[in-house]
Amino acid sequence: MEFRHLGRSGLVVSEIAYGNWLTHGSQVAEETAVACIRAALDAGVTTFDTADVYAETRAESVLGRALKGERREGVEILTKVYWPTGPGRNDSGLGRKHVLEAVDGSLRRLQTHYVDVYQAHRYDHSTPLEETMEAFADVVRAGKALYIGVSEWTADQIRDAHALARELRVPFVSSQPQYSALWRVIEAEVVPVCEELGIGQVVWSPVAQGVLTGKYLPGVEPPSGSRATDEKGGADYVARWMRPDVLERVQRLRPLAEGAGLSMAQLAVAWVLQNRNVAAAIIGASRPEQVAENAAAAGVRLDPGLLEAMDEILAPVATTDPALTADRSPTGRP
Repeated sequence: MEFRHLGRSGLVVSEIAYGNWLTHGSQVAEETAVACIRAALDAGVTTFDTADVYAETRAESVLGRALKGERREGVEILTKVYWPTGPGRNDSGLGRKHVLEAVDGSLRRLQTHYVDVYQAHRYDHSTPLEETMEAFADVVRAGKALYIGVSEWTADQIRDAHALARELRVPFVSSQPQYSALWRVIEAEVVPVCEELGIGQVVWSPVAQGVLTGKYLPGVEPPSGSRATDEKGGADYVARWMRPDVLERVQRLRPLAEGAGLSMAQLAVAWVLQNRNVAAAIIGASRPEQVAENAAAAGVRLDPGLLEAMDEILAPVATTDPALTADRSPTGRP
């Protein structure tokens, strides 16, 4: 495993982070989920990402039980707040009441006294940004989080939040967007702003919900039980790429991966790690062997010629429009 600083902060994270958005507490049995987490630890992964909303809070509980007994100083735990976690009017959003109550719930489920990074899962248009940032500052001052971050915020939102964080003397260090060779939205605006401000990316879906593994073939029905056939498992995200032109181009990556001695999944994960602003790529898994395969992408440095060949193949179908913010993305809660 290789490690990187998260932005210009002193926090070091593993290049591969393990995330449990769609699997733990819902799609796979807890025994399998724990086996995946153990496989991640065995592969040298120290960074684990979750959120209070995943599997209706059960994902945090699974992660907490799986990491129990691990040396707390040896792992980095990231979680998020925003989406509804209860029926009440204040059980969602980034208002002070929800943020302060939500962090206590997350800590209880994760069985830890603090999280390393507490992240705003979306931007809350109904709450003043000042209120949100003051609440996050209080979370840090209370020792319940060491750093703060955001997920799927625009460049302007990040800049405004960072200015407030500096005034409040709170370490705002991370952005967690979707990023892959097929979804390059952050490159135009988010990455330049984050590089300027010293914020690092912890990116999700580096294999484009499995599309970049090459398992979906043009003109062929998706495999039974795959992400593309599971309405609760991100099928709406996969749908954007289930077009013959996209799937045909993805298949053209196969000889490039083989020539580099990589699987298709490893090539996709390694591709996002070539971006110097990316600190970690989040992988998910439903089987331990998937963890071992994807974790092997850590430390891989792709030849410039290979990167150019990938761009030539994928750029015509890659999504790059920065106007496609989280508010306009398909439903779901990565």
